[in-house]
Amino acid sequence: MQKLLIVLFCFVGTAAFAQGTAKKPVATAKKPVAKPTPAALKNQSDSFSYAIGVSIANFYREQGITGINSSLVTKALADCRNGKPALDDGQVNSIIMAYMQQKRSEKSAGTRKAGEAFLAENKNKPGVITTSSGLQYMILKEGNGPKPTAADQVKVHYHGTLIDGTVFDSSVQRGEPIVFPLSNVIPGWVEAIQLMPVGSKWRLFVPSNLAYGDNDAGPVIKAGSTLVFDVELLEIVGK
Repeated sequence: MQKLLIVLFCFVGTAAFAQGTAKKPVATAKKPVAKPTPAALKNQSDSFSYAIGVSIANFYREQGITGINSSLVTKALADCRNGKPALDDGQVNSIIMAYMQQKRSEKSAGTRKAGEAFLAENKNKPGVITTSSGLQYMILKEGNGPKPTAADQVKVHYHGTLIDGTVFDSSVQRGEPIVFPLSNVIPGWVEAIQLMPVGSKWRLFVPSNLAYGDNDAGPVIKAGSTLVFDVELLEIVGK
């Protein structure tokens, strides 16, 4: 029961945080008009209970989740109150996580398939090399320095786009290379940069499962996205 409540409050908190941090145009901001309290909400406990329900419903709506059986939600609350839930904590967490993963996968399917089609065509282009993981790369400039390991920190310049050319991040545009531990980046980078001698510049074509999978990453990278990077390995900074 405790873990179930934690999961529910995590869902509620996520929705509330997203609503609270959303930026709104200053010029169009208006003072919110207070809505009348429903007659059924006779005290603070009633209002809190209803607010919990609204927050959970809003979370599912924002995530595109449908088909929630409200009568079973009510039954689960009653069963837990009586100390006789039909599922234990492990089953609850497993079912929720599996359901959420399925919904994320369904939501990202179109973007993921577009990336797969792009990679299927791209692998036949001259100079493109495909590794056993599905990562693709093209050598734009071959360096002659040492190759880093996953335990190293590296300094790189990079330019990242979606497969349609939309730029989502670029140290080149900022005019400043970045230093980071190689173990802290997406799997496609971890694999590719360990193959690159210092001084090299490669173009990476990273399938979604080696990037951010079925998760959005910022305002531009949608779930299921295949990513393209031009990466120049400047130096190995240290461990």
